[in-house]
Amino acid sequence: MELDKNMLIELAHYKMPFGKYKGDYLVDIPEYYYTWFKQKGFPEGKLGRMMIQMHDIKINGLEEIIHNIRREFKP
Repeated sequence: MELDKNMLIELAHYKMPFGKYKGDYLVDIPEYYYTWFKQKGFPEGKLGRMMIQMHDIKINGLEEIIHNIRREFKP
């Protein structure tokens, strides 16, 4: 359970390292951007996994949970 908590905390504080949304928290990036990546292919590695998770969070309307985690837990 602790691993899942730490993963969510990291996801809540992770920022996009490149492109149009460079420096933005993943949760603040619009859903359409993740949908585009889903069609074209997510990046390999950790960033890709985090983007897939964020896409699932966004399509299920759960962004507020991530915002709360970011406020309550420091990285």
